[in-house]
Amino acid sequence: MKLPRVAPSRCSQSARQALSITALAVTLVCGATLAHAGVPYPTKRTPAAQDIGAFAASAATAQITVTVALKLRNAAELDRLISSLYTPGSSNFHQFLTSAQFHERFAPSAQTIADASAYFTHAGLAVRVDAGRLLQVTGNPAAIEAAFSVKLRQYEVASRLTAPAYRFRAPDAAPRIAAEAVAANVDGIAGLDNRPRFAPRSTQANRAAPTLQRAANAAPKAGSNALNEPGQWTVSDLASYYNVKPLYDRGLHGEGRTVGIVTLASFTPSDAFAYWSSVGLPVDPNRLTVINVDGGPGAPSDDSGSSETTLDVEQSGGLAPAAKLIVYQSPNTDQGFIDNFAKAIDDNIAETLSVSWGLWEWFDTQSNVTTARGRSLEALKVYNSLFIQAAAQGQSMFAAAGDAGAYDVNRGNPVPDYTATLSVDAPSSSPWITAAGGTTLPGTQVFKGPDGQPFPVTLATEQAWSWSYLTGLCAALGFDPVACGTFPVGGGGGVSAYNRIPLYQQGVPGIRRTEAGQSLIDFTTTPPTDVVDLPAHYAGRNVPDVSLNADPETGYALTYTSDQTGFGVINYYGGTSFVAPQLNGITALLGQAIGGRVGLLNYPLYALARLPVSYTGAHAPFHDIATGDNWFYRGEPGYDQATGVGTLDVANFSRALGLVAH
Repeated sequence: MKLPRVAPSRCSQSARQALSITALAVTLVCGATLAHAGVPYPTKRTPAAQDIGAFAASAATAQITVTVALKLRNAAELDRLISSLYTPGSSNFHQFLTSAQFHERFAPSAQTIADASAYFTHAGLAVRVDAGRLLQVTGNPAAIEAAFSVKLRQYEVASRLTAPAYRFRAPDAAPRIAAEAVAANVDGIAGLDNRPRFAPRSTQANRAAPTLQRAANAAPKAGSNALNEPGQWTVSDLASYYNVKPLYDRGLHGEGRTVGIVTLASFTPSDAFAYWSSVGLPVDPNRLTVINVDGGPGAPSDDSGSSETTLDVEQSGGLAPAAKLIVYQSPNTDQGFIDNFAKAIDDNIAETLSVSWGLWEWFDTQSNVTTARGRSLEALKVYNSLFIQAAAQGQSMFAAAGDAGAYDVNRGNPVPDYTATLSVDAPSSSPWITAAGGTTLPGTQVFKGPDGQPFPVTLATEQAWSWSYLTGLCAALGFDPVACGTFPVGGGGGVSAYNRIPLYQQGVPGIRRTEAGQSLIDFTTTPPTDVVDLPAHYAGRNVPDVSLNADPETGYALTYTSDQTGFGVINYYGGTSFVAPQLNGITALLGQAIGGRVGLLNYPLYALARLPVSYTGAHAPFHDIATGDNWFYRGEPGYDQATGVGTLDVANFSRALGLVAH
């Protein structure tokens, strides 16, 4: 794919200042300067953090803001409301709430907010209320430590290759609020610890498995009517393969819709405009707005994950080329993620939202920081309370299900240093978000085999994505899957060990419980450490919900300005990070087709999955993916934990959605 070169630019202007990029207007709001560099996201190669002393010793006068998330009220009423909003024939069907209506019925009471505010004010802290239930509590380190019964330590992570060194703070223990009545109304506390936590759910073929090399001039041969070969796909190819084009033929391009991206790294907006131009998409030069939450994530950089945000914008905006886009970007911290979601949801401007960042849902094991191992699951509670608001407001939300197959935790905690442990990603494991899984396209891929001879790998049909299909090639080269770099790469999927199975999945054939014997053991310590034993046979939320092509070997082209190498096009890029924004853009078209908001897509997905005709006939909305695996779960007829309900025939799905939407 040949793309025009566009001069890179850097977002360093202050809030509410218009930014001109090659004559394309990008509005920057809600945040300060992005002149500082973005903080690197954590990987398995990130150096261990070193404790360098008490935080207050070097920052006694610093102002710290902590987010205290209060519980929603009237939980039973909210559950009943959600059920009625998504039940065709109900008087409430698709009568979605505004943010103000949601606050009035379900936000903490004025008395609850007043009591909590009084506690923190009495402790010498300033308090602001966001999104109806997030207390933003600000003060100096001594006052913060006293209010939450902790001592803050400062840590330093050394530089590595191009990743700069950085510092963060963390408490020496779990926070505690002394007033029991206040503590009883708190779902979670974020901001005492401000280290980067989350990683992009995208993968480049040659980086993930450098032992495997493609034969010269041997791009995968398309098993479809794609315009470009797999590995070099654009949004136009995806639209052709998954039958989006009939919606375009009806004049549906996202007119009047707004697509939102929640992300933890900044990007170069001109990259997106260059991408859309390269595939012949006429777009409004004023379509893009960037909102910095909590000061924003810093200037674009490879190590902070700017390519992730870039692909999110290019994919979602390319599939809905007439839609407006809002990019909500925040620092890569628990607090930044929570505040970012709260802003995007409470604004209630974007009808659809996607996120492509994640973390194993259970524990943080990628740091030697005192409070890291065994940390509470409070963040998952807060996500759920925010995402259920989005569902009540009719906002469709999508999250990448991960790129470590059925073993999400082992992306950052590799075998054999750790046991292979069945696990899923958050926030995609929330019941109030659509988890985006991945497939591999059919066709022949040709690699270099032993002695450099061509080694063809042929897949007859689209299948669940994992690189288990490359095991024969790895063996021929003398590697097992771990040494080859192929394990556990694949589409995330499995059973949540935290979130219970939601109503829409109950009774669906193929839904499973957690497996027994899932303990994460750390063999890097002497003796080995049993990090956690996951519950067996737990009736948890199953992921993913639906899939599209995600395998980098049959993946996509990305137009991107690297801070190391400059502007260029990267081929063979993939991951479920592509699928989440693709579903985001597609759902903007679906909403336009029905003349309203679609809301949480899981309800119609599983309602249709219960019908055998959804997989057969000329108007079937799903393609059943019944082959392949994600290293544990296999593609099966109907629902499975490798691809969810399968992939979409978008035009047919739109038709089926229209039949029940009115």
